[in-house]
Amino acid sequence: MSDQAVLHVKGRVLAGPEDVRDELWVVGGRVSYDRPAGARDIRTVTGWALPGLVDAHCHVGLGPHGPVDAATAEKQALTDREAGTLLIRDAGSPSDTRWVDDRDDLPKIIRAGRHIARTRRYIRNFAHEIEPADLVAYVAQEARRGDGWVKLVGDWIDRDLGDLAPSWPRDAVEAAIAEAHRLGARVTAHCFAEDSLQDLVEAGIDCVEHATGLTEDLIPLFAARGVAIVPTLVNIATFPRLAAGGDEKFPRWSAHMRRLHERRYDTVRGAYDAGIPVYVGTDAGGSLAHGLVAAEVAELVTAGIPPFDALAATSWAARAWLGRPGLEEGAPADLVVYESDPRADVRVLASPRRVVLNGQVVE
Repeated sequence: MSDQAVLHVKGRVLAGPEDVRDELWVVGGRVSYDRPAGARDIRTVTGWALPGLVDAHCHVGLGPHGPVDAATAEKQALTDREAGTLLIRDAGSPSDTRWVDDRDDLPKIIRAGRHIARTRRYIRNFAHEIEPADLVAYVAQEARRGDGWVKLVGDWIDRDLGDLAPSWPRDAVEAAIAEAHRLGARVTAHCFAEDSLQDLVEAGIDCVEHATGLTEDLIPLFAARGVAIVPTLVNIATFPRLAAGGDEKFPRWSAHMRRLHERRYDTVRGAYDAGIPVYVGTDAGGSLAHGLVAAEVAELVTAGIPPFDALAATSWAARAWLGRPGLEEGAPADLVVYESDPRADVRVLASPRRVVLNGQVVE
């Protein structure tokens, strides 16, 4: 032990919602709350420590036009790391990012495989584009490729209707979700509009991304089934710009997108008030920048979620939901240290003092 470098984190360690400690030690890349005997090479970091932040809707390896090369994916992951995001649920990527798992200096990734969308009903080059008869087979394929999640595109613009519309018939999603569950995977779905939600929830879906179409009559169904939402409010902020681009060709869709945007905060607060689990996700990748986790937490607070619960949605609660440890004894030492208490002001999250990943201080 005496020859092993040790990190000493002191100040206030926010190990859990009600578990605040004065210090922790990092030995061999793992958390310990016992001072290691005989340690000599000790580095000390002071401040307010949180478990590494979670971005539960992020896309490493995805750019505006589809998959990107490894160098670009690395920059995306490093940008997230610098923002304090040390655990990512990658909610769909056409790139193979397994190489990230071999890098101790990059965030840990929980993959949902590649998006599964209806033919010509999603962004080009992002998804497997298939018809309902093939949905079960593709869900099984991505369940085996992923890390316990599968991502469906639940709705998208139907050009014949000129508006958002569900992508899948009820029987197809029922069979597909049942197959994913049989294989031990959870299922989430991109959903902007209202019409796809009831079928997906009653079919057994585990999570809905964006959930801008969540209405008062649907909220009790989500709450009763325990279906989580990841609102991605920093992405929903782009709806007015998207709507403006469709005014001439798809005016009905544009008006719908504006309505969804206008009520976004009420939607999220209504979900939270009903007990629906809400988690932080930025939708980074594609056209949105990485490293926006602090901005998303601030958006949840603007929507009316209490700061403490918004913080939990990117730390303790999010890690528990994803089945990953926080700052428990023996856990990988993934943590972020701040100048002041993030529970008092979540804006502190935008300025990490130190980021520690796998026990190493990121300089």
